Amino acid sequence: MKLGFIGLGHMGFPMTRNLLRAGFAVTVQNRSRENVERLVAEGAVAAKSAAEVARNADVVFTCLPSVATVDAVYRGADGLLGAARSGLTLVDCSTVSPALSRAICAEANARGAGFLDAPISGGPAGAEAATLTIMAGGDEADFQRVLPAFQAMGTNIHHVGPSGAGSVVKLVNQHLTSVNTAAVAEAIVLGARAGADPQILFDVIKTSFGGSTMFNRSMPFLLKRRFDEGAPMRIMLKDLDLITDLGRELNVRLLLASEAREVYRESVALGLGDEDIVALVKPLERIAGIEIGSSGEPPSR
Repeated sequence: MKLGFIGLGHMGFPMTRNLLRAGFAVTVQNRSRENVERLVAEGAVAAKSAAEVARNADVVFTCLPSVATVDAVYRGADGLLGAARSGLTLVDCSTVSPALSRAICAEANARGAGFLDAPISGGPAGAEAATLTIMAGGDEADFQRVLPAFQAMGTNIHHVGPSGAGSVVKLVNQHLTSVNTAAVAEAIVLGARAGADPQILFDVIKTSFGGSTMFNRSMPFLLKRRFDEGAPMRIMLKDLDLITDLGRELNVRLLLASEAREVYRESVALGLGDEDIVALVKPLERIAGIEIGSSGEPPSR
């Protein structure tokens, strides 16, 4: 099975590297050339367009940062759909709306190709370690065909339903991730401003009902003031836009998601868009007049 991969950023680059290490032949394409050249040095083949990737592969993965980029790569000039054919399966690992996933699926199917919306979770660390969670929507036969490649990139691989279901599950995940991270930042600033040691807060709460995956992820970053870990604020804001749009479409009240979107929007407006989502703490620290210290150090006042 010959593979293609388009979008070699924080997630796509290590995912492609793991496919190469698993022995797959991979054709790659990316807007910037640096990561293409690095992967070519490891055995990948470079292509000049998405259409060229499709012509040289049986399965093509995309992992792209925005809805507009996904639309352009699939539907634009020299895009994937223009080169779609019987025997080709397209797999989008980006986070987009279920409606866009279903539309691309319908267009791919009309050309005889398969399509899976297969968003991922686990961050750059999970991509590097090949431990991603993969949530795939689409035809079962397409899923089974792609499964060996999924297994080279992740350890928690799920076929979650028909076309669009993967995007739905990912947006639910992002709703919980975004709201939880905002709550962690707010609660820890409150505790620190009231005099609690942030390290003690971490030690106690991580085994209490208030603990969570995002709490356990966020606190070490906050304590060490690491804000460059690869879950950019601007990407989460994009996902929150998708979440709240879906809520309006389905007439589902999403008060917490709407409030979280405003919190993320504020941070992006303050220039934190490329920093990790835990940087939500920075505007709160400014307001409270403190800074969460390094592990073992009390917060400044």
